[in-house]
Amino acid sequence: MPGADLTRLLAWLSPGFPVGGYSYSHGIEYAVESGRVRDRVSLTGWIGAILEHGTGRTDAVLFAAAHRAVTAGNESAFAWAVERADVLRGARELALESSAQGAAFLSTLRAAWPAPAFERWAAAIAATGRPPAYPVAVATAAAASGIAMLPALTAFLHAFAANLVSAGVRLIPLGQTDGQKAIAALDPVVHSVAGIALALPLDDLGGRAPMIDGCAMSHETQYTRLFRS
Repeated sequence: MPGADLTRLLAWLSPGFPVGGYSYSHGIEYAVESGRVRDRVSLTGWIGAILEHGTGRTDAVLFAAAHRAVTAGNESAFAWAVERADVLRGARELALESSAQGAAFLSTLRAAWPAPAFERWAAAIAATGRPPAYPVAVATAAAASGIAMLPALTAFLHAFAANLVSAGVRLIPLGQTDGQKAIAALDPVVHSVAGIALALPLDDLGGRAPMIDGCAMSHETQYTRLFRS
């Protein structure tokens, strides 16, 4: 992997890239409130389920679809990925989590990392009339910059998981070392989901994590909240 590709991914998916990821918990706030997530082990299992069976799996497949479309110059396939990534959300707040981060990512990228190759695809997203889902936005940037799919997808999933661990550390609460133990335990899951997503046919798109989506829905009416999802 070229060094420039590596540093771009490190910059784009770091906590310092201003997409507002720290303000989203993906429903974990309600899972903690209801006692489903209460320690490092249950937090790790919950996030692992998101990756393997929930939004993580769905977003990984759509990331791959968007990356392939941009690489092939196929605007029709790209529009399909943009649309599916917008509508396949289990709750209103999960849709906000994805679209707000996607829009912030595109805005910051175009301001700080301008690239003519990317502008065509930013225009293609705008032409759909749909907000840019976060995985599609990152996949588009990676593909337009010539960054290979597997490392880009793996980095995206790692950042997604690490952000959720950070939310859990603040909510339960946990110490920072327990947070790092959770990230280490999730590392093989991240690599597994990335590999599976590259091989899955689009007909297999979708998740099976109703309890996680249910917690996200319940969070919408939770009385005391620190997070936006």
